[in-house]
Amino acid sequence: MILKGFKEKSIKKQLNLILKSPNTSFKETPIENMGIIFNADETIDFEGLKSLSNVIGVKPNKLKVIAFTPQKKDMTYSWDTCFNPKDFSWNGKVINSELQTFIDTDFDILISFYKQDILELRYITAASKAKFKVGVYLQDERLNDLIIKTNLNQLESFKTELYKYLKVLNKITHD
Repeated sequence: MILKGFKEKSIKKQLNLILKSPNTSFKETPIENMGIIFNADETIDFEGLKSLSNVIGVKPNKLKVIAFTPQKKDMTYSWDTCFNPKDFSWNGKVINSELQTFIDTDFDILISFYKQDILELRYITAASKAKFKVGVYLQDERLNDLIIKTNLNQLESFKTELYKYLKVLNKITHD
């Protein structure tokens, strides 16, 4: 119980440090690779999420998807990696190498598709080295560069709006 408190406090401290430093990496370069992070308890349309890469023009081998679940990892999922709170040490450090690799990947765009206020999801979004971050999470506007206000079950609406904004920002070169 004490370690859980240390863990939560450490993650919050690291999250706030990351969010205090401004993101100045925006460039008008086209999107070639993409990461998606989502909450498995909120989203059931995994194939729909993967289809976001088609809208943006990202090839399937340039797409990396991870999911968060408070459950143990014994379940088999069809996405790339699944993580849970146990993938963080008592001092808030990521101890899952696949999760750390996701964080360190220099994505052209990161889609954060979750609405629940879960500390680990917020931390992964903030710590990601992605150049441009898009999400639907509204409670902390510092996490994402672009927030598309939509419900999670309105994926088609999210796709349409995402395409529209990325086209305006010269992030998509195809039609």
